[in-house]
Amino acid sequence: MSRNENISIGPSHHAMNKIRKKTSFRRWESPLAGYLFISPWLLGFLGLTLYPMMLSLYYSFTDYTLMQGMNWVGLGNYKRILLEDDKFVQSLAVTFKFVIVSVPVRLLAALLVALALNQAVKGLSAYRVAIYFPSLIGGSIAVSMLWGNIFGIDGFVNRILQLFGFKGRGWISDPDTALWTLVLLTAWQLGSAMVIFLAGLKQIPRDLYEASSADGASRLKQTWCITLPMLTPTLYFNLIMAIIGAFQMFTAAYVITRGGPMNATMVYAVYLYERAFNRYQMGYASSLAWMMLMMIAVVAGIIALTSKYWVFYETESGGGRP
Repeated sequence: MSRNENISIGPSHHAMNKIRKKTSFRRWESPLAGYLFISPWLLGFLGLTLYPMMLSLYYSFTDYTLMQGMNWVGLGNYKRILLEDDKFVQSLAVTFKFVIVSVPVRLLAALLVALALNQAVKGLSAYRVAIYFPSLIGGSIAVSMLWGNIFGIDGFVNRILQLFGFKGRGWISDPDTALWTLVLLTAWQLGSAMVIFLAGLKQIPRDLYEASSADGASRLKQTWCITLPMLTPTLYFNLIMAIIGAFQMFTAAYVITRGGPMNATMVYAVYLYERAFNRYQMGYASSLAWMMLMMIAVVAGIIALTSKYWVFYETESGGGRP
């Protein structure tokens, strides 16, 4: 056999390099590599979320204050909250009033704007950015202070009313109207819900509208029988997120009114802050925080249980048809 006819029995150098690379990739595909990549988030979750939560849960069973040590009181704080704390009941009533009014107003406004922006209009991208922009700065102290000035006695709203011959009023200093100014602020910051509604509208098949148009359905009939049922999963998500945000509303109520006048805007988070950082009752405030968590869980659970009656999914195993 000649030299040129020699047959190589073992793998070539190039093939060995490929095998080494595949082996190297397989090593990185191990579970340890996955945990390594998520370790920054995992450390942040354990150190900045889970640990403070467990610590506050422990504090809720103590009489811990910033001025002295702590003693174990068991369920004493929770009994005090439910049986002796009148301000807790008042703040809870204000919070539920705010949630019941602000959530539907915000979602309805976001839905109407999303329906309008879902049309083929020139310059639509600019409109979307302009409407979403308030949500980027929403919840900030600067916006809350600006909102307080707009509804102040010498604010923009009263000046507009005076131009038409109406007498202005102290919208923020009046217990009958103070809470409604916060509701308007929440409705103004509708950008995030609007974007989610808009994404849901884009997922509705156009064939449904074309078929209904061929059957003579009007635009209003299409909206009621096609758009709204197909949008119920998106509405369900927005509803849960809006309720959670409304229960936790703090910045505007604290900056604009400080819970006043006459506790008319003393929402739950403001009362919790007062107990924690004005009276330094950290144990009691921790109990209030966990009470809030339980209330949100109950409300969200009720909505989740009833969702099968009004949320429509395209899959056969999904929820019910409204």
